[in-house]
Amino acid sequence: MEPLIRLNNVSFSYPDENDTKIQLLENFNLEIEKGSFVSVLGHNGSGKSTIAKLFNGLNLPDSGSVTVNGMDTADESNMLSIRETVGLVFQNPDNQIVATIVEEDVAFGPENLGLPQKEIRKRVDEALKSVDMYDYRMHEPHRLSGGQKQRVAIAGIIAMQPECIVLDEPTAMLDPQGRAEVMDIILKLNRQLNKTVVLITHYMDEAAMADRVVVMDSGKIIADDTAKNVFSQVELLKSAGLDVPQPTELSYRLKKAGIGIDCDVLSVDECVDAITRKLLEE
Repeated sequence: MEPLIRLNNVSFSYPDENDTKIQLLENFNLEIEKGSFVSVLGHNGSGKSTIAKLFNGLNLPDSGSVTVNGMDTADESNMLSIRETVGLVFQNPDNQIVATIVEEDVAFGPENLGLPQKEIRKRVDEALKSVDMYDYRMHEPHRLSGGQKQRVAIAGIIAMQPECIVLDEPTAMLDPQGRAEVMDIILKLNRQLNKTVVLITHYMDEAAMADRVVVMDSGKIIADDTAKNVFSQVELLKSAGLDVPQPTELSYRLKKAGIGIDCDVLSVDECVDAITRKLLEE
């Protein structure tokens, strides 16, 4: 099956303040399968936000190709279809909210697609219900909490009905409750609405919820596997300046101390079970 998004031998550079080109990606390859939930990890400057913008044509490669459903992002005639296919949500919802009423903001994208008013109304209502914000449809966005604003921003993308939603650190500016709210919506998008989801994050517990974790360092992929297999490589991740989920960190330290516990635990429950089994063996 053709992947939804394919980066093939992509090279990308950007100019610094002196207009000198800084090479960020070189012969970079990545595929995103339809219906998958992929998390991308990496420290600042690793290239993860750059690939998010490559996914829908906000960035264009210096060489190589980026295709979305077989459409080349370098072909300007494809751009509208590509951006209808891949929607982007950024970390600061205030940068994506453009209207003074919630439902008007969610309607902005469908209106720009030139859809009939009846279809716009239907999409706005469905999108707001999908992120549990329908009761706030007549509210002013600036009066909402950070988590609520981010859910409105996500609803605005959902209303355009993309196949894939790419979220670039959407919880970075939120408190724990707001983070939990947004992650619940992200899981719902993938598992109930069958959207392809790419989550770029620096929170290990969020990444652990994905089906697949891609770890980047200095513009290269250093790990690409299931969450369990990636996070069990604790020393590799630490060498890239990354942490692991706290239960994984605890099991790693116990193992280093000579207590034989597997390092592929991701949740508190898994960690408790592993320690319990070890104690029963003694």
